[in-house]
Amino acid sequence: MLQTNLKHVETVQDYRDLTQQGKTVIVCGRMGPMCIPVYGVMESLESKYPDIRFRDMEFDSPVAMQTIRALPEVRNFHGLPFTVYFRDGKVVAATSSIQTKAQVKEILDSRMADGTEAQAG
Repeated sequence: MLQTNLKHVETVQDYRDLTQQGKTVIVCGRMGPMCIPVYGVMESLESKYPDIRFRDMEFDSPVAMQTIRALPEVRNFHGLPFTVYFRDGKVVAATSSIQTKAQVKEILDSRMADGTEAQAG
């Protein structure tokens, strides 16, 4: 299990429950230098976006292989972590590698906000 202050996605059922309704951001990674700052960004934004569920997932777990890592939106990703933004069962954004707080906020505000049409990207 990842050592973050985020709640963890540990089963395929957890993943399905989280991603089918509402807004969820899942950071799929390891406890490494590119991932730890992204976990910190998500932890710092969690209270500012109470309608979004922020979670982490172990990159090397069987659950990640069956879910996040199987998504077409991450097929060409090479850097960790994979961060995937879901809204009502659809991927509205996906990024790889380190992301700043400003970059994450831009995605949250433009693609996860109520009343917006979002495209995967």
